[in-house]
Amino acid sequence: MPSPSSRLQNIIPSGKDGWEVHFEAWKRKEAGQPIIMLSVGDHDFDTPSETVEACVREVRAGHHHYTQLPGIPALRAAMAKISTRCTGIATTANEVIAAPGGQAALYAAVQGTLDKGDHAIVVGPYYATYPGTFRAAGADFTVVESKAEAGFQPDIAGIEAAVRPNTKVILINSPNNPTGAIYTNESLEALAKLCIKLDLWLLSDEVYWTLGGNLHASPRAIPGMAERTLVINSMSKSHGMTGWRIGWLTGPAEIIRLLIDLNLVSTYGLPDFVSRAAVEALENDYGVEAIAHLYAARRKMILETIRGLNHVTVRGSEGGMYVMLDVRAVEPNSETFAWAFLDAEQVSVTPGAAFGEAAEGHIRISLCQPDDVLREAATRLKRFVASYKRKAA
Repeated sequence: MPSPSSRLQNIIPSGKDGWEVHFEAWKRKEAGQPIIMLSVGDHDFDTPSETVEACVREVRAGHHHYTQLPGIPALRAAMAKISTRCTGIATTANEVIAAPGGQAALYAAVQGTLDKGDHAIVVGPYYATYPGTFRAAGADFTVVESKAEAGFQPDIAGIEAAVRPNTKVILINSPNNPTGAIYTNESLEALAKLCIKLDLWLLSDEVYWTLGGNLHASPRAIPGMAERTLVINSMSKSHGMTGWRIGWLTGPAEIIRLLIDLNLVSTYGLPDFVSRAAVEALENDYGVEAIAHLYAARRKMILETIRGLNHVTVRGSEGGMYVMLDVRAVEPNSETFAWAFLDAEQVSVTPGAAFGEAAEGHIRISLCQPDDVLREAATRLKRFVASYKRKAA
């Protein structure tokens, strides 16, 4: 066949993205092995029944047709109300644009703020799609790692030192995936000060905002930041709707208006019946409180279960759907640890190396399993750590 574009080939240039352990575990599970899957952030429960029934009603009502490019008006209005709650600043419908999931909202934000050859700064550890999203825009980027010992709070001095003349964007994620760290007001204010001083965009991925025990704060509410902040959000985690692909982007009305043109040549709108069900879910908070309580309880349970585990330290883990464990004292190579754990105990975890250098020597444990499964996984982890023998270099 003719050669594919270099853009496509360079999204993940090495052909390796850190998810190999998960894919192998999934393969083994499908082959019948009793694998405990703790390597993916997808709920172990279905979407709330009220949302499902709303969708069924809308399908039967004949809402099967094209929708407006930025989202149907009722959906944008509902998203604006949620953005007001999430970011702490009044938001209007013309300041949000609907997207098929949080990743599509991130893609729109990157496409809308960076030209080919521009430079961005990513605060690590980061969600695994971030580098590829910048590469897809033809943009360069620098990862500024947060230190585990500092609770994975952003390294403000390191971020400022990484700024170049062509830097246009800083990307953050709080509550953070993979670490569960929630950025403090002090960290966000320091980032805001830097963005204002250097006239930078701040892309703020806040898809886990309901899973932070009321600790979440958005930089968009800081004076001077609403005009330079784009907030990525989604119903996947907060409303239990991972497979529905409903997300949105919040930002200045001027850039939102321009991003409608991007939707024209990319998403071409969202499904009508899904959009209408999403409106009802947003307006009624279907599942939000129960999901937040569930993950808070699971986080507390798993941390209590592994407390005192020799040579393993909890890092971050204040929010989100994950627990981050520092296993460097057991095995400094996170992929080696994850593969050995899978082989010995049939438990899949995500190696920290998938999320940047700062997370190397760590593993990410998903809380998307019932309590008894999580307890069993913790028991296996204790047994594995106690018997693990590091191979000689």
